[in-house]
Amino acid sequence: MRLVIFDCDGTLIDSQHAIYGSMSQAFGTLGLPPPTRADVLGIVGLSLPEALAVLAPKESEAVRRELIDAYKNGFVGVRARPDHQESLYDGVAAAVVALAARPDTVLGIATGKSKRGVARLLAQEGWERHFLTIQTADDHPSKPHPSMILQAMAEAGAAPHQAVMVGDTTYDMEMALNAGVGAIGVSWGYHAGERLRSAGAHALVETGAHLLDVIEQRLAAQREAAA
Repeated sequence: MRLVIFDCDGTLIDSQHAIYGSMSQAFGTLGLPPPTRADVLGIVGLSLPEALAVLAPKESEAVRRELIDAYKNGFVGVRARPDHQESLYDGVAAAVVALAARPDTVLGIATGKSKRGVARLLAQEGWERHFLTIQTADDHPSKPHPSMILQAMAEAGAAPHQAVMVGDTTYDMEMALNAGVGAIGVSWGYHAGERLRSAGAHALVETGAHLLDVIEQRLAAQREAAA
């Protein structure tokens, strides 16, 4: 038994343009100065209440709730545009398909996205049957709380040494460590590789072509350590 859990935004799909555009629009709707692109991408992975607490620390809870609603509405609008596209990162599709084909491996998702957003991604890629356990911000505390990973392990029947979390942010790495599972960072997402290593990543993947190898190596190391 092996459980491989993936983050979505910045790990599987490149959604930065939609996220930044929707957040800028939300701030503009309320007449507030928009945050920088770097600041917005820096909070990807957090649940929206925690993200807005970082981006709008001086605003009231009521204003932050309005920002959340405006962001969600804006995101729906961005996705509806004919030119909108969220692409998988290179090598990701092949890795997911290869892992899903293994009888000893189950896949999971742990993400700050909503259930609706994850369902859209799975339908877009034809991955509905590939993922056994899906944990989202709708049902859990924000990362880096370990709740999503703990629930994924419970649903899959996996022990910590049998599981790894693959993500692109420090929140993913910290969540993995808090749950006692392997933390694998990807360098193509929204937090730099140096930050991921500083947050405790056990391994860092530089390209999608190496994703499978790094996952295999980390799981093997955990299996050996637990023996």
